[in-house]
Amino acid sequence: MTQSELKEFLDEKVELYNHPNFIESDPIQIPHQFSSREDIEIAGFLAATIAWGNRKMIINNAKKMMDLMGSSPYDFVMSHSDIQLESLENFVHRTFNGKDFVGFIKGLQHIYKNHNGLEAVFSRENPTMQHTISEFKQLFFEIPHLARTEKHISDPMNGSAAKRINMYLRWMVRNDNKGVDLGIWKSITPSKLSCPLDVHSGNVARKLLLLTRKQNDAKALAELDQNLRNLDPNDPVKYDFALFGLGVFEGF
Repeated sequence: MTQSELKEFLDEKVELYNHPNFIESDPIQIPHQFSSREDIEIAGFLAATIAWGNRKMIINNAKKMMDLMGSSPYDFVMSHSDIQLESLENFVHRTFNGKDFVGFIKGLQHIYKNHNGLEAVFSRENPTMQHTISEFKQLFFEIPHLARTEKHISDPMNGSAAKRINMYLRWMVRNDNKGVDLGIWKSITPSKLSCPLDVHSGNVARKLLLLTRKQNDAKALAELDQNLRNLDPNDPVKYDFALFGLGVFEGF
């Protein structure tokens, strides 16, 4: 397959999967439940944080998170009581437990109170968005926290592909005009985004010769990013829909 044929093939798959029907089986439905900017940001961040494992379980547990916050995530983050935090402690999603949930609420409050919110932090000037993700993690955990909770935010500077947080950034930054990605952050250009690299997208990318590295790590992400930018430098992560769709829905 030539590069032009590959681009045509993947562009067709983007059109197929970057469609409102995608929402009903994807965790992106969680931030779509809200209308205010801060609620969308926080709901999306928490849903993306637990986005590993069975997709139905991810969605159900993300809905539980929203219920525990009274379906007002920003208000809960900014003005919760100690008793309200205690109500989170029975939450569990795989290795993310109630104590981690409490730590994330406190970390988010710190980001909004002391760093002007999530978009402001992710809009900081850095060589790449992967450097920005690493800086975000440092800021998020500036306040006292449990060491165990740190593992739930990946650090690309430590070799991680940071799949979940790259997915979150796609949700917030891309305005796809299809009603899937939310595109509420205007200060970041989609050209800076990286593909959420996981087992499905990685395997499909290797079959299409977009990726040669065997591990799904930061080096693999850099290789995939470059090849996707060659196909569309302005919106490389739109191909996440194609790679994910081919892997999950078509068993490519």
